Amino acid sequence: MSAFHYRHGRLHADDLALDELAAAAGTPCYVYAAGTMRERIRAFQRAFAGERALFCYAVKANSNLAVIRLFAGEGAGADTVSGGEIARALAARVAPERIVYAGVAKTDDEIRLALASGILQLNVESVQELRRIGEIAAGMGKRAPVALRVNPDVEAGTHAKISTGRRHDKFGIPHDEVGAAFAMAARLEGVEPVGLHLHIGSQITRLAPFEAAYRLGVELFAGLRASGVPLRRLDLGGGFGVRYLDEPAIDVAAFAAMVRRLTRGLDCELLFEPGRALVAEAGVLLASVIYLKEAGGRRFLVLDAGMNVLIRPAMYDAYHAVVPVREPRAGEPLVAMDVVGPICESSDVLGRDRRLPPLEPGDLVAITGAGAYGAVMASPYNSRPGAAEVMVEGDRCAVIRPRLEPALWFADERIPAWLDRPPAVEGFG
Repeated sequence: MSAFHYRHGRLHADDLALDELAAAAGTPCYVYAAGTMRERIRAFQRAFAGERALFCYAVKANSNLAVIRLFAGEGAGADTVSGGEIARALAARVAPERIVYAGVAKTDDEIRLALASGILQLNVESVQELRRIGEIAAGMGKRAPVALRVNPDVEAGTHAKISTGRRHDKFGIPHDEVGAAFAMAARLEGVEPVGLHLHIGSQITRLAPFEAAYRLGVELFAGLRASGVPLRRLDLGGGFGVRYLDEPAIDVAAFAAMVRRLTRGLDCELLFEPGRALVAEAGVLLASVIYLKEAGGRRFLVLDAGMNVLIRPAMYDAYHAVVPVREPRAGEPLVAMDVVGPICESSDVLGRDRRLPPLEPGDLVAITGAGAYGAVMASPYNSRPGAAEVMVEGDRCAVIRPRLEPALWFADERIPAWLDRPPAVEGFG
């Protein structure tokens, strides 16, 4: 992670010391390096120079308005999966004609929002959804620009919980039913078929699954167009893997060369929806040491950050490196310990057998690779403080989301009138 480095014995993000950021924002705290995000999106754009290609940032990876706005400023659009994400993208000043709306359960209100906003396209997951979009669009006097999501029945080779392109997954229309679905779309007054969409999963670290899915998609696209379906856009989704431990991160240049080879002569617009690949390595989660504990023959490093602010280790058995903010001294002994959080669950473990230098209560650690699916998946479980979010660029920083104190978690809750009386305590003790 080029943005995060030790300088004068302290871990920095660009030119700013992380311990100073933690003191200002409190812990737990996410820190994002804007420069790294810019590097990532520009690498994709350079690789596809000369092509009619649009990169729509997958908002679900990290939906902070500042992050979305950064990518919009780099010319990216937004890939959204809910009406709320459409609203976020618009609030971050993403041009509507650069917004794609996906998701398997689009409600009527969300469809109306998408159509009223004039977004680029709706990625359709089923024939039932296709009919409903057509009905709503016709009732609004509009034609909905749709791309049908094809399920290519390709194994992505990633974690089962983030694979989306197998035949038994809930996503998309089976590839052998896509032709009939487009024939139906042609009969719907409120629908304008514009494209084909594929997305087979997340954290994919090999080109082979992409190539297998894309090859099928290109063949379908060419066949549909030859049959008279006026397709102009091939949306190849995202899912590009990053390095958390020793995985081979996707080589963007090699990926682009593969796509160019498969789509040569197709004469269409290309869409891509990277999320994790743009933000994961641009973020760390800062946490404070609360206790060091020994029990049952194991050492535990107990932090103020747990699965409430970073659920990936508990949900996906995901690996995130844990490093001290104070640089270890040369020859300093390293001790194996389990890094755990404060949540009352045995699954609240951020890392097993991590070798770390001696640490004391109040010391800081950084959990790396936390820019994607970290803050955005946080919850109020156990009513602990919500993590602050800070963006850094060079010697500049801004709190882009302040620490959420526990009282704010229940500020909008209401006690019914019939319960609003003093609790009964008579006879206790």
